[in-house]
Amino acid sequence: MSHRLPALAVAFAIMIVVALFAQLPAPAQTQSSAAKAPAAAKAWTPPRTPDGKPDLQGIWSDYTLTPLQRPKGLGAKEFYTDGELAEISKKARTGNIGEEGELGAARQQAVRFDLELYGFDPSKLRYSSKRTSLIVGPEGTIPPMLPSATERNAEIAAKNKGHEFDSYMNRPLSERCILMGQERIPMTPGANEGNLLQIVQGPGYVTLLHEIDHSTRVIPTDGRPHVPQNIRLWQGDSVGHWEGDTLVVDTTNFTNRTQFRGSSEKLHLIERFTRAADNTMIYRFTVEDPATWEKPWTAEIPWTKSKGPVYEWACHEGNTMITTILRGARVAEAEAAKKGK
Repeated sequence: MSHRLPALAVAFAIMIVVALFAQLPAPAQTQSSAAKAPAAAKAWTPPRTPDGKPDLQGIWSDYTLTPLQRPKGLGAKEFYTDGELAEISKKARTGNIGEEGELGAARQQAVRFDLELYGFDPSKLRYSSKRTSLIVGPEGTIPPMLPSATERNAEIAAKNKGHEFDSYMNRPLSERCILMGQERIPMTPGANEGNLLQIVQGPGYVTLLHEIDHSTRVIPTDGRPHVPQNIRLWQGDSVGHWEGDTLVVDTTNFTNRTQFRGSSEKLHLIERFTRAADNTMIYRFTVEDPATWEKPWTAEIPWTKSKGPVYEWACHEGNTMITTILRGARVAEAEAAKKGK
């Protein structure tokens, strides 16, 4: 018994030493190397409104030089390289952009001899992504129009030919301050003008305020159906719902007078709003019209957060365009009649 006690004490001491060594870091993983190990990237989580929905609120800009349709010479090329994007951006700032971008209001115009007076800074012209077109996919263009749609649009144009100045009813909706280009849906961007949009949310609703013409869309998200088909609206009838972190807006009930690139009143529009980062929103829309195009097509536009503010854009304040146009037409008719006599 007296010989076994020392042996047990030695064995117990060895076990303690082994346990202590086991807790030390391995030679290949010192404290300094462990500190250098990259931390796992955290997935960005969108903020939430009080009712638990993704918070899309804020002032956003869809400003971009990227054209809606891909330039013909690029074929199926969907994305530029960094070098190519830098080169065409440089060309854009000199006004030599060709089909590779859409300068919009930033394009040199005779009436705007100095664009900087209007806040159009050429040094800030930019593309919002590496995409060669806003329309996604290998084709990058609007699908071919159906022959029946081509005929329909030709008949509409022929009916108004020679009557363009008969009445205000014959003038474009933009001249009448009813619907300006960039407030129409789907929302297609321009460069350097009217690019701001403010989103405000509340329980059961999302509201979009456009800078252009201070147009406001109030979109219900409470599960209600579309209004009856016999009710037609300039911008259609929009209802929304949430799919995960994406707001999906479904719009139907368009009129036959608010054509989108030759569409009919059967136009069906699906818009998706997904906040991808604190300062980034992805706006994606799909256009479907079985009476106009062979198949649906989709475009994607990144939006960036803006400090704003959204100033009032009063189209009709002091606007004499319609009266001047129609008065000019009457004067021309009177002069023609006088010469005829």
